[in-house]
Amino acid sequence: MTPPEKHNERPIYILMISMHGLIRSENLELGRDADTGGQITYVVELAHALSKHALVEKVDLLTRLIDDDSLPEDYSRPCENLEDNARIIRLPCGPKRYLRKESLWPHLDQMVDQCLHFLRSQGGRLPDLLHTHYADAGYVGQQLSLLLGIPQVHTGHSLGHPKRERLLASGKKPQSIERQFNFERRIAVEESVLEHASMIITSTQQEIDEQYSTYRHFDHQRFRVIPPGTNTSRFSPPGRKKISSGLQQNIDRFFSDPDKPLILTICRPEMRKNLKGLVTAFGEDPELQQQANLLIVAGTREDIRTLEESQQQVMRDLLLDIDRYDLWGKVSIPKHVTQDDIPELYRLAARRRGVFVNAALTEPFGLTLIEAAASGLPFVAPDDGGPRDIAHNCRSGLLANTLDSGAIAQALREILSDKKRWRTWAKNGLTGIKRHYNWQAHVNAYMRQVRHVLRRDRKRWRRQLVITLDSGKSYMPLVNSALISDIDNTLLGDKRSLRQLIAWLKAHKGKQAFGIATGRPLESAVAVLKEWQVPIPEVLITSVGSEIHYGSRLIPDTGWANHIRHKWRRDDLAIAMNKFPGLTLQASENQREFKLSYIVDQEKMPSLEDINRQLRDQQLFAQLIYSHGEFLDILPIRASKGHAIRYLAYKWKVPLRNFLVAGDSGNDHEMLVGDTLGVVVGNHSEELEKLRGIEQVYFAQGHCAAGILEGIEHYRFDEIEPEPVVEY
Repeated sequence: MTPPEKHNERPIYILMISMHGLIRSENLELGRDADTGGQITYVVELAHALSKHALVEKVDLLTRLIDDDSLPEDYSRPCENLEDNARIIRLPCGPKRYLRKESLWPHLDQMVDQCLHFLRSQGGRLPDLLHTHYADAGYVGQQLSLLLGIPQVHTGHSLGHPKRERLLASGKKPQSIERQFNFERRIAVEESVLEHASMIITSTQQEIDEQYSTYRHFDHQRFRVIPPGTNTSRFSPPGRKKISSGLQQNIDRFFSDPDKPLILTICRPEMRKNLKGLVTAFGEDPELQQQANLLIVAGTREDIRTLEESQQQVMRDLLLDIDRYDLWGKVSIPKHVTQDDIPELYRLAARRRGVFVNAALTEPFGLTLIEAAASGLPFVAPDDGGPRDIAHNCRSGLLANTLDSGAIAQALREILSDKKRWRTWAKNGLTGIKRHYNWQAHVNAYMRQVRHVLRRDRKRWRRQLVITLDSGKSYMPLVNSALISDIDNTLLGDKRSLRQLIAWLKAHKGKQAFGIATGRPLESAVAVLKEWQVPIPEVLITSVGSEIHYGSRLIPDTGWANHIRHKWRRDDLAIAMNKFPGLTLQASENQREFKLSYIVDQEKMPSLEDINRQLRDQQLFAQLIYSHGEFLDILPIRASKGHAIRYLAYKWKVPLRNFLVAGDSGNDHEMLVGDTLGVVVGNHSEELEKLRGIEQVYFAQGHCAAGILEGIEHYRFDEIEPEPVVEY
């Protein structure tokens, strides 16, 4: 265990989030698909290593629960221990079946809600730190950070901007890669996370200087380079012990001359890994074919035709190119290789004086290069990203332009042709790994930076305001469910159905809370409710989610006001907004402490993206909410109807699945998605049509209150019982 640097510091609780791939405590199925690779290894080993540090109370690694008959049951277990104080927590999100990461985006709001459920079940102990991995988890973590005020640390692992550029440079069509990778959504999230996160961890300086620097919200001060470790108990040079005969036979049965040096590559079958370029390099170089055999470990498969479409294409191209260059007897592509086999393969290649090659088009880090170096195996890697640092630190390989198959072949020949230098590089790799890439050094550096973030970041103080009740008093009834409705054109608009809804509310008073969520300011909301003879609700979310009040006494929620004050510079925003054409301030009663409201001339107003960009260039941070095609509201980045409802769910311990929310326009969008029971009334605006088909968003036929009553019947809302607490 790492000794603490300061004995009086309270141990911290770290919540790590890694959304995609197949994550379990052991026997990782790396390479099974395009999403189960180096990131999975990193997060599991980091959780193990952090749990051993004296200043870490516990670590939870949160991921998606997968209940899929085609996969082991491990991935459907809600909780799995890694160490005494470290766990994998799996929460349901979207369909039960496995989904690739590009298909997860529509379901991430549900994961935010599931995380809130989980944190509430922990007895009030919130994490001190959120550490998110990749853009999808970055989105989830940012929402949690905004809602709860917990600092977010982020590791990108790979980035959308450079990946898209490399794919375009390789000749791929823009429309094709957008369909497959959803880059537009991903890059937008990466920009948002860069703007919000307290610290960004990278493996190399090159990631900062050449990859992250291409983003608009790049801020050099937020970055810290902390190279990951490698498990030297698994990856080590070949000793006297023989390689498993079964594994060796499985590899060598493809080779006409199995004793030749071995060119080894291990990667997932995806375009970015550039297996096509590697086979071209080998196939077009007769000298290289004389020197060595090629072993390609591209995941496991039963039948190529059962793989997902993008993987099928990679594997088909691979086999066609092997046939084109007549490489039979020179290339081995085994179908079944376990994770226990991987260290043996590195040692087999090292024993045969071979070389490891990573031919990826872009490589943010290159975990396999560290594994190869730790096994005494020299490498060839892209002259891009992390490999530059690894090559410098380990002095055990060559960098090549992997867009050029000739350059790959030349680097491979150079390593294979000089036996003396090969031995020097093999020894250098072992020394470099011990010096630069061990887990204890990584965790020590990590904790130094994390403690700095926690001391510097006043969000911890704000979080306490969020979750502390005023003198322990609750102005919201002790209910197990709540109906929250927009006012105009949702709750109000049809007197007959409104009377029926009011009768339903009275009949269920004490069991279900009633609330409104509206763009109107508080005074206007109360006045119009009285005009329509609607009882004052238990909770009033007004001014587009920027204010919360309770009951007929209109008690303000001061914790919410303190929470959303973060980065809010109202006067400066008002000055900046005056410079945009097509915007006219609404009446003074619609302007609030945490809201600026405008009437929009659609023909003159710039796009929301343009307004957002110009505001952020001035270090002004706000949410822009456009509704009904004529109104624009400017809010603090933490304020919205959706965030307000999630805040209420956490504060009052009412599960989000017990919130029925009803709306009709664009400013209701956020509160309708996720774990809430969403109802879109029949007279909704066109802005909400994009929600059609999303799980737990019901499109009613009835207009106004009739649509709400229809939603109550659809969800059988009056039968909802308290959810049992899940034990983790």
